Amino acid sequence: MKWTRGIFGIVLTLAAIWLITQSISNIGNAQDLQISAKDYANGAKRFTAVSEKVTPSLKTAFQEKGLTWGSPIFLRAFKEEEILELWVKKEEQFILFRSYPIAAASGDLGPKQREGDRQVPEGFYFVKPGQMNPQSNYHLAFNIGYPNTFDKAHARTGSFIMVHGSHVSIGCLAMTDAKIEEIYTLAQSAFTGGQPFFRIHLFPFRMTTDNMASHPSSQWGDFWGNLQPGYQWFEDKKTPPNVLVKESRYHFE
Repeated sequence: MKWTRGIFGIVLTLAAIWLITQSISNIGNAQDLQISAKDYANGAKRFTAVSEKVTPSLKTAFQEKGLTWGSPIFLRAFKEEEILELWVKKEEQFILFRSYPIAAASGDLGPKQREGDRQVPEGFYFVKPGQMNPQSNYHLAFNIGYPNTFDKAHARTGSFIMVHGSHVSIGCLAMTDAKIEEIYTLAQSAFTGGQPFFRIHLFPFRMTTDNMASHPSSQWGDFWGNLQPGYQWFEDKKTPPNVLVKESRYHFE
């Protein structure tokens, strides 16, 4: 009983520390956005303030790259390199707009298999407007849509896998508050511009021939071999493939 009470006390202490830290962070974000704490607690008002803050510089960067504001976007992330790339459509292809360092992501190389395993998923996902969360406890966030059809076919479980702000994460991608403001704003501008959803592809690493060969004994060799053609499709065509699941495997067209 004493051991149980001790563990319970530690959990409560950690929860209290997290709440205090989060409260301080929220106050700082509200001040940075020049809005009240009450308005910050309102997701719509929070994002309006964020958009007013970051849109002018983003539009300038778009002009410098010859991009049209509101164009479709595409995201892909590499766990080993700790990088999230944001691509923007220009004419018939996508060009790299910015690469963002991932501030935190728990787990190891390999897919997420079950609720609570602390793993970041690997595979092909997409985000619709309803998956955007401007009222996140982590400043701003969007749900990547895990588990997808492939995950469900392999009985993988889990929920609420996000790309969000902050410097801490368990199973999600934490991008820092400043970086998620840019990513979230660009996603919303793409939705406003008519993109019905944007794709986000998550890979263990850049799936080159050399990188694939550097993990010869991994239990995920076959799974990664199934991901690699989707990676290579974009490398060759600079447009993401349509991804289907047939007989519990990914197919690309």
